This record gives sequence, structure tokens and C-alpha cells, in this order.
Amino acid sequence: MTEAPKKSLFWRALWQLTLPYWQSSEKWFARGMLAFIIGMNLAIVYVNVLINDWNNDFYNALQSHNKTAFFAALLKFCYLAISYIILAVYSNYFSQMLQIKWRRWLTTNYLNNWMHLQTYYHLTLASNTDNPDQRISQDLSSFANSTLALTLGLLSSIVTLVSFIAILWNLSGLLTLHLGSAGIYVISGYMVWFAIGYAIIGSFLTHLIGRPLIFMNFQQQRFEANFRFGLVRLREQAESIALYRGEEQEHSLFKRLFSDVFGNYWRIMRQQKKLTWFTSGYNQIAIIFPFLVAAPRYFTGAIKLGGLMQTASAFGQVQGSLSYLINSYSDIAQWRSVVDRLIGFTNAMQTAKQAEAASIEQTDKTGLAIKDLTLFLPDGKILVERLNLRLDPGQTLLISGPSGSGKSTLLRALAGIWPHSKGQIELDQKARILFLPQKPYLPLGSLKAALYYPLPIAETDDELHAELIQCKLDHLIPLLEETDNWSLKLSPGEQQRIAFLRLFMVKPDMAFLDEASSALDEALEARLYDRIKLALPHLILVSVGHRSTLTAWHQQRLDLDGQGGWSLRLGPNEKNKSHIGISHA
Repeated sequence: MTEAPKKSLFWRALWQLTLPYWQSSEKWFARGMLAFIIGMNLAIVYVNVLINDWNNDFYNALQSHNKTAFFAALLKFCYLAISYIILAVYSNYFSQMLQIKWRRWLTTNYLNNWMHLQTYYHLTLASNTDNPDQRISQDLSSFANSTLALTLGLLSSIVTLVSFIAILWNLSGLLTLHLGSAGIYVISGYMVWFAIGYAIIGSFLTHLIGRPLIFMNFQQQRFEANFRFGLVRLREQAESIALYRGEEQEHSLFKRLFSDVFGNYWRIMRQQKKLTWFTSGYNQIAIIFPFLVAAPRYFTGAIKLGGLMQTASAFGQVQGSLSYLINSYSDIAQWRSVVDRLIGFTNAMQTAKQAEAASIEQTDKTGLAIKDLTLFLPDGKILVERLNLRLDPGQTLLISGPSGSGKSTLLRALAGIWPHSKGQIELDQKARILFLPQKPYLPLGSLKAALYYPLPIAETDDELHAELIQCKLDHLIPLLEETDNWSLKLSPGEQQRIAFLRLFMVKPDMAFLDEASSALDEALEARLYDRIKLALPHLILVSVGHRSTLTAWHQQRLDLDGQGGWSLRLGPNEKNKSHIGISHA
């Protein structure tokens, strides 16, 4: 889990999170659209000022029983209301347009960073960032929407305050206080001071009550994502769980994950209830409060009914703008939790990119050379120490050793995705390289697309059909255009044969097989390895496996002991050749 950043770093990180879009290739559109939206919001404030003036004319017409003035005021209100509606509709519409544009840019940027240099893989090794999929799909959307909405809301409140505070000051007149022997005090613009005091007290109490919601919302996002991930994992591993009869354990896990969701949400409810008690009372009192404060001047005849209503309206606008924090606190708390999660995600990706790894040098030399390669576990334990090895085109190597000795880790280092390593790996820069894991990846979509992966789909399928027959997969030919979750529908043996099919389709210069035939019978395994030897005679082939039958198909064998030691020896068919075994312990 990534914790929320410290307060001292929050605003700097927020600025770094927000600024790039407004300096990107879309900056002129974004800035222009934002300026246009701000202009519309300023126009809405101006309409509110005109409606405030309208209050005076309308209620004075009612008080004086002036029918002509009454209908004139109604007609004026129609113009004002239509203007307000048009501005409100298009302000919201263009705000949503800017939000989705910003979200698209953020999503593209985060996807690029997440995929760059296998960062998505390094994050899984670090295990300190939960549910990056949710942060990209959900948190980025919430960030763009909330940031824009809260910023425009704050700007509108500031403009409203500036526009109405002068109006309220002029409407307030003078308040005379007789304090006995202390003398007589006259307060100018007293309604303004009442509005400021009322809002300050309310904002302080709102923050005091609502502050715990920030961390609670942060936790809720994490618990919801964990629960959703558990459900997706059950779907992906349905067959294994069913074979183990593991329903009871999985059900217990789901209950525990949802209990976190339920418990934290219950805590949010209780805290939200306290906040709602206060904010509801605050807003209800705010309706009557200006009438109570302005009533003395009305009853003394200093102002008419229209003046009273105009004063109350202006007071409401000033008090409402000053109460921005109170009215938006729940939204701010949710926004803060989203920002904290995105900051943590961004920092985790930056850390993953900086992880030290063995240097992979692209050279003009053919083949593969490993020089002084040392592999570590994340806790610092050495798996392989100072490995030196060279393979030329056509040479083959089998990597063996007990479980946990670093066989698969060595392949990861050769692929450049294992960060806990040092040394040098030299590869032919023109070489095509293919890695075959034990469980092949089958993307969503048609079976044909899954078979061609990672190649684009060819115009004709003649070669594909031929390879399906060679790999004993001809029963899949009628299913090529069907779309399904093939990783669940096909057996492990079928999936591994698909991996070999890809090998023959790609025709790489180097291939690294991580127990890629473990689900195949020995006869089929021999058939496929024999075909590799015949069809790809110049292929550098590196296999990881435990089966003794694999030894016959490899010229050299690298044995790892998991403690840093290793030995390199010839295969059984290479005894008459002048290779010298190397050992290191």
C-alpha cells in the first residue's frame, strides 16, 4: 500500500500532478477553454448581481401595490432567468468537455509511464502500490473532474464575494449600539462583519468535524479496489479453485475483504452524519439569519421590503461564498484522497524506473554474452554470483537447478526486467528475441489475434494453418474468428503449444523458454524441440526445465545452486567436443 504524502509535500506534488497538461501539446485548447468557462462563470455572477437588484424593484412593487411595476419586474425576471439558464447549461457542458479532454491526456500519459521500461512489472515486485488499474481508470477521472469543479467553484465564490460585499456594505447602512456608560458605537457595513464572522466560525467547526473524512476516503478507495481485485482473481483462476474445492477459503477471503469495505464505509457514514448535522443546521440558520440582523432597520422604516429582501439576498451571496469550505468539504475530502493515491502511484513509478539492473548493451556482435552477472533477491540474498557465459548462433543451453535457485530470475535479467542485478549483458542489436513463459499470455479478443500475438494479423492464414497442424492444434482452425477468454477455455497443454507456434511464426534469433513444455507429454515435447532444431538451425536457444529429457536437446547445461554458485558443462551429445566446463562457487 502507498501511504498518503506528508502535508509539507502535498502542494508541491499536486502542482507537479496538475501542471503538465496545461503545458502539453493541448495547452492552447485547454487554456482557451478554461478562459471561456471562467468567462461564463463571471457572467453568471453578473446575472446574480442583476437578480439582486431585481429583488428591490419586485418587492417594493408588491409593498406599494404597483401593478405596472410588478409586471415589468416579472418581464425583467424572465430575461434574467433565461440568461442564467443558458449560461449554466453551457458552462456545465464546456466544463465536462474540458474534463474529458484532461482525463484523456492524463490516462494516455499514465499508461505510457506505466508501460515504459516494464514499470508495471517492477511495481508488482515492489508490492507497495495497490491496484494501479483503479488509479488509472477511476482516480484519474475523479482527479480531473473534481479538480476542475472545485477550482471553478472556488473562483466563482471569490468573484461572488468581491461583487456582493460592496453591495452588502452599502445596503447595511450604520448600526448604532448603545452600551450604557461605555458610550455609543456606530458600525459601518455591519452586515458584512456578521457574514464574515458567521462563515469563519462555521468553516472552523466544519474542518474540525470533517477532517477525519480525508483519510477515511483514502482507505475506502483502497478497500473497494482490493475487493474488486479479489473478485476478478476468482474469475481468472476459476478452474484451479474449482479443482482444489477452494470455495470456502475464497468465500472467507471475500467476506474479510468486504468487511473492510463495510467497516470503513460505516465509519464514513458516522463521520458524515456529524458533518451533515452541522452543515444542515448552519445552512438553515443562514436563511433566516440575515432577516434577523436587518430587521431592526426595516421596522424603524430605514429600508423598505425591497431593501430588506435585497439585503438578505446580498448577505446570502456573501455568506455562501465565504462558506465555500463548509459546502464543499465532503467533495474536498474525497478529492484529497484521490490526489494522495495518484501522488503515491506517481512516486512509485518513478522509483521503479530508477531501480538498478544489469546493463544490457546492444552490440554489432552476433550472439549473447554475459559478463560478471550477479543476481539478488529483493532482500539482498545472492542467487547467482559473477556468471560469465557466451552463446553463438546455433548454440543451445539448458538451465537447471533446484526450485528457487534463480533459473527464471536469470531469464528475467536477460529480458532486462529484473531490477536486482548487476553486471553486463551483450546482445546483437539486430537480433529478434522471444521469451516463452511457463504460462503463455493470451490476450482478450479473437483466437486468431491470440495466436499471432505479438505479431500483427497476417493477410492470409496459410502459414498459421500449417503451424497449427504441426503443433497438433488443427482442431482450433474452425475457432479462429471466435472471441473468448482463451486463457480459461484452453488447456495448459494447448496454451504451451500455442507458445511454440508463436516461436515458429516469429522465427527469432534468440529464444528463452521458461519451462515452456512442462504441460506437454515427452513425445510432443521431443517433436517440438526436434522441429526447432530443423526449422531454426541458427537459433540461440536457452531453456529452463527440470525434465531429464530436455538434456538431449541442448549442447550445454548451466546448473545453479541458489547460493550464488553455478557450473557450466557439456550436454551428453557434446562429449567429443573440446568444451571446458566452468564452475564457480
